[in-house]
Amino acid sequence: MRSYRLRRLVVPALLCALVPLMAQPAGAVGDSKGAPGNGTGTGGDMGLSAQVAQLYEDAAKATARYETGRQEAEGQRAQAQRIESLLDRERREIGVLREDLGRIARAQYRTSGGMPLTAQIILATSPEQLMRGQHVFSQTNLAVNNAIEKSRRAEQQLAKDEAKADAAWQKLEKRNADLAELKRGVEQKLEEVRWELQGQADASVAAGSCPGAVRLDQKQKEFSSAWVPPVASYELSAGFGSGGSRWANRHTGQDFAVPIGTPVRAVGDGRVVKVACAGAFGMEVVVRHTDGYYTQYAHLASVAVDQGEQVDTGQWIGQSGTTGNSTGPHLHFEARITAELGSGVDPVPWLSERGVELG
Repeated sequence: MRSYRLRRLVVPALLCALVPLMAQPAGAVGDSKGAPGNGTGTGGDMGLSAQVAQLYEDAAKATARYETGRQEAEGQRAQAQRIESLLDRERREIGVLREDLGRIARAQYRTSGGMPLTAQIILATSPEQLMRGQHVFSQTNLAVNNAIEKSRRAEQQLAKDEAKADAAWQKLEKRNADLAELKRGVEQKLEEVRWELQGQADASVAAGSCPGAVRLDQKQKEFSSAWVPPVASYELSAGFGSGGSRWANRHTGQDFAVPIGTPVRAVGDGRVVKVACAGAFGMEVVVRHTDGYYTQYAHLASVAVDQGEQVDTGQWIGQSGTTGNSTGPHLHFEARITAELGSGVDPVPWLSERGVELG
């Protein structure tokens, strides 16, 4: 199992999603013919490509944090419901205590529990009766004091529990709002930079001249198989052989609906035999694989390889876009017998034979 070769370049650091991105310029590598890059292959191109790649990573992290916060919110919601049930029980207990206080007070009034000690001495017929009266009086006062103290403690605890529950909700709501704002900020910046990158790619295609390869910083990753899909996350759109007004005959490949700037990777080991930036396919890369087949990656917004370069399975070779004859952002992918248009085979079963199931 092999890992793709690492491409090193300085990538603009993003302090956070809400801080403006500062792209570091870098020199152009040169176009597909080995000549120096033209005006569209300057450091601005490379900065935009790197920003888009970095923002994709930041967006994924922000989404993961947001989802974690959302799951914690669900757990907090369940806990809040349990706390609310406890608070309801405490409220009922306080209500019972208050009823007990009323009952004790009424009983004390009926039994003259509040009679002054002098009156009790005068009216008592014997010392035993006086002692019994004093005992009842003491017991009644003790019960009243205990009930009052218990009610007071219960009300204090209820107030603390209510404040605690309210603070927990406020903290959770603020955190989720912050995470949502962070996610929105990253996605908004990503969308802006995507279209800046696409605009420069369109200019290159209009001029018919490819910019230099943009060496995107890619983290090392090993794959469990020799073949992978051309993009990591996607929705399948137009398929091989389908009809449409935009094609002269039939659709010659498989389209993957992905946003502008999505990293496009080599489906297998091979060598880049073509990098072009004109015509119906817009910006495109063609790779010849070790088994003799060719794959094409078209409508790109940037390329990350040079013609003649060896590539490994999963290595980023460009970024998706909507250059050329395209109605919207997607990757047009073909599997061919030769490097030329017209020798294509259905990419879905072709990849399936190599252990890659699309869906």
